[in-house]
Amino acid sequence: MNRYSPIPTKTSTEGKKIYKTVRYPEIPRLFSDTYIYTTIGDRYDTLSEQFYGDSSLWWIISLANNTLKQDSLTPPPGTQLRIPSDPSPTIAEYELLNE
Repeated sequence: MNRYSPIPTKTSTEGKKIYKTVRYPEIPRLFSDTYIYTTIGDRYDTLSEQFYGDSSLWWIISLANNTLKQDSLTPPPGTQLRIPSDPSPTIAEYELLNE
């Protein structure tokens, strides 16, 4: 899933595509969520591929762990991460928020 596909765009006077403001849903904690400790080399996109079968859903894992810095695809080694058990409700809410 391309997280930018549901975002409305407009074209600037210079012909550049401009995305409107993106809104992200809150991801509730569930008993079925998985918790892991990161090791050297872990990345949100590879973890997303491992747990969801889709590396483009990395933003769900990152968003679920929003107390960490959001400026990198690589979480610090030794950090406990929450992996939401089912990304489908988050994707659906994301699409609704950004219609």
